Amino acid sequence: MHPFYDREYFNIFYRTDPAALRAVAPQPLIIDDPIVRFEVMHMGDVGGFGLYTEAGVAAQVRFDDERGEYLHAIYLDNFPAIAAGREMSAYPKTVGTPHLYADHGALVGTLDIGTLLVATATMGYKHHPLAPAAAAAQISVPTFMIKLVPGYDYLHQVADLVRTQITDVEVKGAWMGPARLQLFAQALAPLADLPVRKTVSASHIITDLTLATITPVHSYLQPAAERLAVGAP
Repeated sequence: MHPFYDREYFNIFYRTDPAALRAVAPQPLIIDDPIVRFEVMHMGDVGGFGLYTEAGVAAQVRFDDERGEYLHAIYLDNFPAIAAGREMSAYPKTVGTPHLYADHGALVGTLDIGTLLVATATMGYKHHPLAPAAAAAQISVPTFMIKLVPGYDYLHQVADLVRTQITDVEVKGAWMGPARLQLFAQALAPLADLPVRKTVSASHIITDLTLATITPVHSYLQPAAERLAVGAP
């Protein structure tokens, strides 16, 4: 369990190309509706890490009968948080420079990779209240990720689909508003491969919450005896 205080979310839900989303969502996750959530999150008080900002994308998926999100990519500006989230857990974190701020009546979220702009999101600043229960439901859905651990021979020792879920959510403020999202092509941060077809909704949420531990739900590795039977290394 890891607590976060005054975590600030900017979420934009949008519909993307179904084939593009199926190409990046791993089996056995199922895509029923090609909805993606672009998020920018500012963490102002995190024990052991200080403050930092994240941006990334998550897709709405189904695992068996449970609906949740597949966390596809996260970019942030704090290396200890990258290492802990990726190596100790399974969050797909890497280096980027996100920003979250208000500008002339708009909430603005951006993501830069190096000197290149990858994403710009805007939303009317606190235009309409969002019910706390609805806000909590947005950020506490089950989350699925891929955990990969290579061995010294470069073969994977761990290749699992894992599940986690945010708990102990206290919504301190939540709002909705009109929103737009632009994604720009970048070879090493290919968010634009999930193009924006239609903006569905957007939210701005401030909350305290706790991250839970991860649980493996599916293994992509064959059992050792099965590998030997087919002559695999």
